[in-house]
Amino acid sequence: MKKLMVWILCPVLFIACNNQKPAEQKTETTASKLNETKEIAPAEFADIKYVDIGKKAIAALSSGDVDGWLAGYADNAVYVWNNGDSLAGKPAITAYWKKRRTEVIDSITFTNAVWLPVKVNKPQSVEAPGVWLLSWYLVNAKYKTGKKMAQWIHTDMHFDATEKIDRVIMYLDRTPIAEAMKK
Repeated sequence: MKKLMVWILCPVLFIACNNQKPAEQKTETTASKLNETKEIAPAEFADIKYVDIGKKAIAALSSGDVDGWLAGYADNAVYVWNNGDSLAGKPAITAYWKKRRTEVIDSITFTNAVWLPVKVNKPQSVEAPGVWLLSWYLVNAKYKTGKKMAQWIHTDMHFDATEKIDRVIMYLDRTPIAEAMKK
């Protein structure tokens, strides 16, 4: 009887032991293949430091410090609005916003801000690769006319290799702005 048990258990143990090695090898092989074929995601979260850059910039603009707001801009920056208007170069952007803050806008605040720093690895359409800071905030502005305007604005900022803002795209509704500017 003991011999019969040995003859029955030996093949079972042999099969059980042999099944573990191929399973381990298969797991290692599968993991190796996954690492070899791992693709870079089209986009991923970027460093949170870009949020701090954005917050600092709008705080400067709110206080009327246009130079402080533009400190993070590259000399070749382009500022684009969703209606197709644009400004090219830091001097043009500076002149526009200085005039705007001294002659048109009495005060401006940004509240309820949402920030999303994104690194684009593989552009999906026309966006440039690299770091983008996407932001949404409620803008409250009082104009020199005495009228007020409030609206949600979405802004996209692209950073160059030196971490300077080289492209801004602002999405807003011009209608409330035009109404607030009427005398």
